[in-house]
Amino acid sequence: MKQKIKFVNKDKTLFFNTLKERVDNYFIENNISQHANATMVFKTIFMLSLYFVPYALIMTQGYSLLGMWACSLVMGLGLAGIGMSVMHDANHGAYSSNQTINKLFSLSLSIVGGDNKNWKTQHNVLHHTYTNIHGHDRDIDNKVIMRFSPAGEYKKVQRFQIFYVFVFYSIMSLYWTTAKDFVQYFQFIKEGHNRESKTDQIKTLLTIIGWKIVYWGYIIVLPIVLLDLSLGQVLLGFLSLHMVAGLILSIIFQLAHVVEDTSFPVPDKNGNVENEWAIHQLNTTADFAKDNKLITFYVGGLNFQAIHHLFPRICHVHYPKIAPIVEQTAKEFGVPYLFNESLGSAFLSHMKVISKLGKNETTFFAIANSMG
Repeated sequence: MKQKIKFVNKDKTLFFNTLKERVDNYFIENNISQHANATMVFKTIFMLSLYFVPYALIMTQGYSLLGMWACSLVMGLGLAGIGMSVMHDANHGAYSSNQTINKLFSLSLSIVGGDNKNWKTQHNVLHHTYTNIHGHDRDIDNKVIMRFSPAGEYKKVQRFQIFYVFVFYSIMSLYWTTAKDFVQYFQFIKEGHNRESKTDQIKTLLTIIGWKIVYWGYIIVLPIVLLDLSLGQVLLGFLSLHMVAGLILSIIFQLAHVVEDTSFPVPDKNGNVENEWAIHQLNTTADFAKDNKLITFYVGGLNFQAIHHLFPRICHVHYPKIAPIVEQTAKEFGVPYLFNESLGSAFLSHMKVISKLGKNETTFFAIANSMG
């Protein structure tokens, strides 16, 4: 059984209480909702169209192999966009105050091959609660021969991970739509994260299988049956789609946590992290390219990842306005607010960390940063 983690606000700081009050006041004073607005509705339509319009064109226009491949690449952009914007907010309950609407838009994940329950457990519960704590935050645990945390097991082959890491990034969404949901389904039951009754667990498994059949049916079977395309040609488009989506999703999420200056706290022997949870989030998360409106639009505000970790139930379209409040409050309380100025600088920082982790250079950031 894994060690139970507890955040201990030993300094009795009022940082998060003060910050929450100020953010709440922002919405009250401006008389606006914390949920989706017209911009978010437009973005939802845009991202869904970026995925389904190219698919419709493939199925109706009789494109050549080159045309089908080009549409597949655009679908990859759409898949990543849906993941970062639409389903992400919906599964956090941030899209709408109406939970029926959130559940409806959360189905965008099921339609593109994923499973909501597994995602919520891995992301909402484990990642958001235990950010950058090895063995609890699945996002920074070792994967195959990749090492994302100084607390992760070191292997000599990882000296070369700066060269091969993108191969694994590119298959992330492919693995997700094929095996990951089934692997996690059994893992989460074994580890006690899925506490449903046996009957409900079977229903959950059947739901996963059902949505996989729908997904594989329209993405693979229908093109082969209805179009003059071979299995190899369809798989070329399918793999290209996931290569694009996998690279984008992996890189964007990594730029928030596995970069210079972010820490990887190690709990004490009793499982305590001597820090307020909110300050822990700011120690382990970095924003990037905050002034780039195009990036902010496409990545669903995930370049404001620190803001998202503090306020996951607020729709991401509001993050640019909230960021200055967070930055100012953090400054007043002597709390770090980490960010990289651009996408390029964040990417370079990530590459430096990946390289140093591969060389087992662990002194460039504080591993045992449980003191805050």
